[in-house]
Amino acid sequence: MIKNQKLAETMTDNPAQIIIKDRREYNSWVASETLEDYALRYTPKSFRKWSELLVANTAMGGISFLALEAIGGSIAISYGFANSFWAIVVVGAIIFLAGIPICYYASKYNIDMDLLTRGAGFGYIGSTITSLIYASFTFIFFALEAAIMSQALELYFHLPLAIGYIVCSLIIIPLVFFGVTLINQIQLWTQPLWLILMIAPYIFVLYKEPAALSNWFNFAGKSTSGAGFDPLLFGSAATVSFSLIAQLGEQVDYLRFLPDKTAKNRNRWWLAVILAGPGWIILGGAKQLGGAFLASLAVSHGVSFTKAVEPIQMYLAGFEAIFSNPAIVLTVGTLFVIISQIKINVTNAYAGSLAWSNFFSRVTHSHPGRVVWLVFNVAIALLMMELGVFATLEKVLGLYSNVAIAWIGALVADLAINKPLGISPSYIEFKRAYLYNINPVGFGSMLVGSLVAIAAFVGVFGPVAQAYSPFIALGLAFILAPIIAILTKGKYYIARENLLLKNTIAHSLKCSICGAEYEPQDMADCPVYDGHICSLCCSLNSRCHDICKHSKLTKNRLSKIQIKNILLQKISPHMGLRILKFIGIFSLLSVTVGACLGIIYYQEIWLSPEIAFLANALLGTFLKLYAALLVLIGIGTWWLVLAQESRELAEAELDKQNLQMQQEIIERKKTEIALRKSESKLIKQAKILQETLHNLNQTQAQLIQTEKMSSLGQLVAGVAHEINNPVNFIYANITHVKEYSNNLLDLIKLYQEYYPNRNLKIQDLQSEIDLEFLREDLPKILDSMKVGANRIRQIVLTLRNFSRLDEAEMKPVNIHEGIDSTLLILQHRLKAKPERGEIEIIKAYSDLPAVECYAGKLNQVFMNILSNAIDALEEREKEAAKEKQSLASPCVRITTEIIDKDWVRISIKDNGIGITEIVKSRLFDPFFTTKQVGQGTGLGLSISYQIIVEHHRGRLRCLSTPKKGTEFQIEIPIRQS
Repeated sequence: MIKNQKLAETMTDNPAQIIIKDRREYNSWVASETLEDYALRYTPKSFRKWSELLVANTAMGGISFLALEAIGGSIAISYGFANSFWAIVVVGAIIFLAGIPICYYASKYNIDMDLLTRGAGFGYIGSTITSLIYASFTFIFFALEAAIMSQALELYFHLPLAIGYIVCSLIIIPLVFFGVTLINQIQLWTQPLWLILMIAPYIFVLYKEPAALSNWFNFAGKSTSGAGFDPLLFGSAATVSFSLIAQLGEQVDYLRFLPDKTAKNRNRWWLAVILAGPGWIILGGAKQLGGAFLASLAVSHGVSFTKAVEPIQMYLAGFEAIFSNPAIVLTVGTLFVIISQIKINVTNAYAGSLAWSNFFSRVTHSHPGRVVWLVFNVAIALLMMELGVFATLEKVLGLYSNVAIAWIGALVADLAINKPLGISPSYIEFKRAYLYNINPVGFGSMLVGSLVAIAAFVGVFGPVAQAYSPFIALGLAFILAPIIAILTKGKYYIARENLLLKNTIAHSLKCSICGAEYEPQDMADCPVYDGHICSLCCSLNSRCHDICKHSKLTKNRLSKIQIKNILLQKISPHMGLRILKFIGIFSLLSVTVGACLGIIYYQEIWLSPEIAFLANALLGTFLKLYAALLVLIGIGTWWLVLAQESRELAEAELDKQNLQMQQEIIERKKTEIALRKSESKLIKQAKILQETLHNLNQTQAQLIQTEKMSSLGQLVAGVAHEINNPVNFIYANITHVKEYSNNLLDLIKLYQEYYPNRNLKIQDLQSEIDLEFLREDLPKILDSMKVGANRIRQIVLTLRNFSRLDEAEMKPVNIHEGIDSTLLILQHRLKAKPERGEIEIIKAYSDLPAVECYAGKLNQVFMNILSNAIDALEEREKEAAKEKQSLASPCVRITTEIIDKDWVRISIKDNGIGITEIVKSRLFDPFFTTKQVGQGTGLGLSISYQIIVEHHRGRLRCLSTPKKGTEFQIEIPIRQS
């Protein structure tokens, strides 16, 4: 109610801030997280079901790419041993150090590389360019790896390279279709064979050709400095190796699936983060050095410099030391290349699909699914292969590394410097709802670093700067990030406060747009839609225009509005706002295309010794091509401006209609709020009445049951009392009757001795009554009468003990007496019947002290449980008779014992039909019964539970297995005080 009232007030004050919800439904590829793998999202705890070892193994499987060997071999041939060796070692150390904070934060917050970049100094839109950088890394290396695999297929199957490129691209798509779930299995099963095939050649080469190592140490390749060290050549070699720094992103894409770090798994978690994160470069550096070694080995075996950089040629030279048969060498070498390239290209394709998803979701506000961008990424890589990317390996990677290292440098500076110093937020915020579009800290430092480095790379600042351009990019970005953060006071990190961080919410939250539930870390509080919204729906929304970040007119926004009004009033009459948009977009695109053509001209023509003499002639051709492209860019730009204007007009009209509808909704909501208040009161009152009626019925039934038991007790006590007096009279006088009878018999005996000649009538009567038999039988009859009278006295005592009317208060009693009294009353039910045998009672009594209890109530519990046991045994016999089964004799075992020193346990166990789990869960509910109508009220066990738990502060449990019997355990304290 309160929330709706606040909504109505908000809409009244500022109605344009609320947008009517339009439910978004995603296609099956996006909706299925098995395919989507939470692309664009925080990876929830429920999805992270793999162990630290399995996640680390999958991440490490991604470094199987043979481009490492190709890069190592290429720079060894181009720059010689010393320059390539130290370039690989130095760059490897830098990548390792840079990877520690990146992998730690990604694993801690379970986010991919793009989401990490957003929250670490780049902003929501600012990280779009890094998504493009990262995506380009994935398709460049996909193309390189697939080209390597195609070379192996060409060598073994004589398959043309053009067709091989297509085959090597298409086989990857189905393997990546199901995301990390299938990739886990691929990496797990291929890892052992890959490791053996990778390590074995080095061992055998060093064993059979010990001189190969010294040959490598002295390998000069094409280097002008020979095998020695040259600072400029070292820098050029490092430039190529630096391109591998973006591989950290692929490691992060897997590390986000790590389980949460706990005290129990702390060591395993850190081991997985370090080894599978920055630790990839340890094996990666070793593979580069191995590639340099194998390239020198291949050259020594007569392979040309051009072919020696191909990994298939490297490993063929290595496998020749293992196998003497050339056919086996070729087969094993091809198998190794295929396994390696599949292992890495599933990672490249997977990471690329995530990067393109992030890029296009922000640019187009749509997301057809990760699978679509998987195909898109593979298609770009295939195009690059067909254009011959492998032939220009060094130039492509050298240019790329300058941009990638600037990105990583700015990112590391924010994580390792700004966050510890408190300049930036301590946590990673990646959701659009809370981020500025552009954060100058990361975006600005990366832009400056990469532009200066590219200028140095193309030779603007001389040969030294050209050789060390990636170091310039890294240093500038790393230094500028904290400087810009200090100058801006870190105000461009968070656009508005995340209120969900303050609330510790354990359950999932429902998105008000798509209706799906996600964990709180993936949700934002959206004032525009007045509810929670998931990060993906927030990213794809194109109607809100980030109103949530501008709820109030700040000075910054006011200045923007003033500038806009000046432009509309002063410039628009002459040029028009659409002309301004056209100039802005056209300038951006034309500069970008011109820069790309310029780089291609410089790298492929100006620096190429074969066609450098044609540079001036081709320059005119490039300028004509650029002019033609400018025409096309102008047409496309104008179309974009008009399309954008049409869309804005449509949205303005839609917003106007929405505003009218919202005014109507306000009134309806006010009425609805009032109705709901009254409805809520009525529902609450009805609920109270319903609960009262239920409690009344329950209390009434319990009172009736208690009254019945009380009446039974009074009846039993009354009968016992009335029988007790005459029985005591009989029992007390039997002794006297026996004494008098004996006296009379002794008198008759004396009479017979002294008067043997008796009267005839006396003799006849003596014969008639059989005096001798009477003399023998009369004492026996009197003894039997005494036993019977004693038995009646015991029964009366038992009835009085069961009723316990004189013991309403709690007092110490003998538990065994109460059980025996109950069994005596139920004796008639225990005897054999035509349909069953006698129920055997097995007593296993321990030596119990007197127990403080309400004796009468406790006897009532015994009565209820024993009666149910007898019912269960009779039911068992009926079922056995129907199915004509022979069963063990029915029996009830009663056990008593002392537990925990101060408690007693009474166990009553039968071998009846048993109780199912469903019935057992409701066993002590009032009015619940499984008996037929009229045979049970469903209150016996409910009252018994109340007596034991509430009156005696004890425990009543039921242990049962269907067809095997039931056991009730009563546990009460020996002393209640």
